[in-house]
Amino acid sequence: MSAPGRTCPVSYRHGARALAGPAALEVDTLWLAGGLYGNPEALERLVQLYDAEPGSKALVFNGDFHWFDVFPEEFARIERGVSPFLATRGNVETELAAPGEGAGCGCAYPDWVEEATVERSNRVIERLRETAAGFPQALERLACLPMHLVAAVGGARVAVVHGDADSLAGWSFSQEALATEHGRAAALRAFSHANARIFASSHSCLPVLQQLAGGQVIANNGAAGMPNFRGTRFGLATRISVRRSAKALYATRAAQLFVEALPIEYDAEAWRRRFIAQWPEGSAAYASYYERICNGPGYRVEQALRREAALAA
Repeated sequence: MSAPGRTCPVSYRHGARALAGPAALEVDTLWLAGGLYGNPEALERLVQLYDAEPGSKALVFNGDFHWFDVFPEEFARIERGVSPFLATRGNVETELAAPGEGAGCGCAYPDWVEEATVERSNRVIERLRETAAGFPQALERLACLPMHLVAAVGGARVAVVHGDADSLAGWSFSQEALATEHGRAAALRAFSHANARIFASSHSCLPVLQQLAGGQVIANNGAAGMPNFRGTRFGLATRISVRRSAKALYATRAAQLFVEALPIEYDAEAWRRRFIAQWPEGSAAYASYYERICNGPGYRVEQALRREAALAA
């Protein structure tokens, strides 16, 4: 499909083999937070949790840290909070810094996402562009962020992407795609091309921690800045480490590494008020996200953790 919001621009496509190069950093613990979505309450809590982490460590914001922050002071606050750490571009940052013709929000939504959602996301990015235009230095910084990076954690290669192995806005690491045998087989091929043990992603907005038949793991944290499960009001970050955390909501192993989903228990009521001030009832973001911000999506924790003993022949 080529409509705005469903298009995947050619410039978004990097291919799994682009991830096969040397690691950019080596640490014992790697934190990843995709989909902060302009939530400063979640940002503050995330940094508190990360600061308490001992040893050799890094925090990476893997895209879409901006989204709801359309008040200039809110946009500036997110920029200040994220800029001290490593970051990769999501489709949001890409479409702010260098809008693609006809790309809309750059989400590249698949056909199972209803058209009304796509149209509202296009309106959100249009509003956010108006704000971002007042921050030319920030836009220069966003334009220079990489689409992906590779880290060595305890000697194992972790490929950090926003979407999937092939594209900044790819959906192959979504919980929907990984629920199919075809999707898991494609993921195994991507691991081979990238020479990676773990892929860390977000973009598709719902979390999944998928262990594959070869022992590889895909860790999609869903959203750091919004609830990910029904009846909850916290975000999620991915933690990959040589040491186990006592705070993990759920976890799996990739060889010697612990791969964990950590709750980011931010001040949910403060965030609700901040959101509604920027996106009141009747706005595009309110229609798409307010129910989730208050009550979570129709998704359960037990749906996110998945293991596979072997692929069918």
